[in-house]
Amino acid sequence: MWTETDTPVGPLRLVETDGALSAIEFAPWSDATGHDRGERDDDHPVLAATVAQLSAYFAGRLTAFDLPLAPVGSDFQQRVWAALREIGFGETASYGQVAHRLGMTNAASRAVGLANGRNPIPIVIPCHRVIGADGSLTGYAGGLERKQLLLGLERPGLF
Repeated sequence: MWTETDTPVGPLRLVETDGALSAIEFAPWSDATGHDRGERDDDHPVLAATVAQLSAYFAGRLTAFDLPLAPVGSDFQQRVWAALREIGFGETASYGQVAHRLGMTNAASRAVGLANGRNPIPIVIPCHRVIGADGSLTGYAGGLERKQLLLGLERPGLF
C-alpha cells in the first residue's frame, strides 16, 4: 500500500509493506525500480500514522518517530540504519563517527556513506543527520537543499 503527503521538503510517497513503513520516496517519483507498491490507500493505519507523525515533525512538535519500520537491505546496511536512528534530534554525526559506533575504523566511512545513501526511509531513519568530518553538508539522496532544510528545522542556525 502507499499514499502521498505534501511536506516542506516537497511531496513524499510513503510505502507500507506487511504492516510496516518500508519506504519514503522524494518526488519526482521513480517507478523504474520495479517494486510493486500495491494500491493507494490513504487510510491504511501505518500510512496514516506516518502522515500524522511527519506533519508533527515538520510543525516542530515531534522529535522522535514511533512507527513500525521494515527497511530492506543487507545486514551491514541494517546495522548502519540502526546506528542512524541513534543520532538524536538536532544532533549530527560524521560518517567516521557512525563507523566507530559500529566498532569499525574511519576506513569504513565510505561503506557507511554508501549504506547511508541507500536508506529507503529517509527522515524517519535520519540519514540527513550525517555530515562530513569537517562539518560540511555532503551528499543526500533527496538533494542538499532538502538536507539543509531538515537540519535547519531540527537545529535552527546550524547552517
